[in-house]
Amino acid sequence: MDNQKATLELGTKPVGQLLMRYAVPAIIAMTASSLYNMVDSIFIGQGVGAMAISGLAITFPLMNLSTAFGAGVGVGASSLLSVKLGQKDYGAAQNILGNTVMLNIITGISFSIISLLFLEPILMFFGASAQTLPYAKDYMEIILCGNVITHLYFGLNALQRAAGKPQLSMYMTIFTVILNAILDPIFIWPLGLGIRGAAYATVLSQLFALIWQVVMFSNKAEFIHFKRGIYRLKSQLVKNIIGIGMSPFSMNVCACFVVIIINNSLVDHGGDMAVGAYGIINRIAFIFVMITIGVNQGMQPIAGYNYGAMKFDRMMRVLKYAVICGTCVTTVGFIVGQFFPEQCVRLFTSDETLISLSVHAMRLTTVSFPIIGFQMVVANFFQSIGKAKVSVFLSLSRQLVFLIPMLLILPTLYGVDGVWYSMPVADTISALVTAIIMYLFMRKINKQKTI
Repeated sequence: MDNQKATLELGTKPVGQLLMRYAVPAIIAMTASSLYNMVDSIFIGQGVGAMAISGLAITFPLMNLSTAFGAGVGVGASSLLSVKLGQKDYGAAQNILGNTVMLNIITGISFSIISLLFLEPILMFFGASAQTLPYAKDYMEIILCGNVITHLYFGLNALQRAAGKPQLSMYMTIFTVILNAILDPIFIWPLGLGIRGAAYATVLSQLFALIWQVVMFSNKAEFIHFKRGIYRLKSQLVKNIIGIGMSPFSMNVCACFVVIIINNSLVDHGGDMAVGAYGIINRIAFIFVMITIGVNQGMQPIAGYNYGAMKFDRMMRVLKYAVICGTCVTTVGFIVGQFFPEQCVRLFTSDETLISLSVHAMRLTTVSFPIIGFQMVVANFFQSIGKAKVSVFLSLSRQLVFLIPMLLILPTLYGVDGVWYSMPVADTISALVTAIIMYLFMRKINKQKTI
């Protein structure tokens, strides 16, 4: 099926079928992506040691900051592409591809240069100690050298999905996971590269996937493909891409600052092992978050297209289905976190102290998981239809408005447990605010339908 036919079906086929068609590949891809991160952590924990897990956790803020720039471009471009295809503005859709490539190259290289110049002080600011700094530095030096590859890979992956090729996007992600799982143990054990080996495996697997993407987008038979004249940055397109992408950008930047506060608070109240525990539960929780993101990615082109085509009934229907799916996913996460934490934690480490800390933290932090799915889906919905300001607010409210104050107050009262308590408290308040905003939006849509 060519891209034009696929995108036209977004406005005609049954919404439930469309969500299944777009969400299932995205869910598989996001599950694979979360396993990608888990594989790294498992091999590092079992092959290098418990302190290496803590060192890896120290890199999370910098990884989030890098992701912020990549997501700001990739998600913004894919959302805009869906709307333009819904409006049948195919010339703009073609230029979005070229502008996305250029923006990813510019942001990827710039971020790498700046980060590498100040890497050690950055990691110390993020909570690294004398024991964890060598591991964090070794890992990030390799990751940052391949940062532009990562940005291009994720950017083109998002465009493939928005342009009616969700299955191809899924295959790309699965390919990187499998290759990374093969390369990780080779680089860590036989080659003796330790934590740097895991970083090499990550970059190389994404490089091979990027080469595959370039070949696909170079095919002139494709509706959206590389050609001369699309790479020159167009101010209006760049403005729209950045405007829509401000929500995921802001969310990841806030995540960076939140993790900095968490890491430093954990070091102060629980030591390096507490940071390692956070690294483990973060990887486990990441699976359910990424699956929910997969649901969002399946919803995004359908909601964006039908909003652009002013088919509001279809738009609201796909939102309803996505909320149900997202809530089911995060509820499963709650069940796993409450009843099977030890089995999950032992995958990463055999250190009994780290296991005990991680199990306790996992039970506390997953208490609010059943309501996280709703909040994530609704925030992404507003991003999908180009309501950047609302999406940015909902993304920021959980982390900036609610979580950071909790992280500053609760640890002073409850010590290391206060860090874990702060997360479900912020999630609960954020979900309530999201519900109110969604109610107001639905009233507005209902009024438009009666005019």
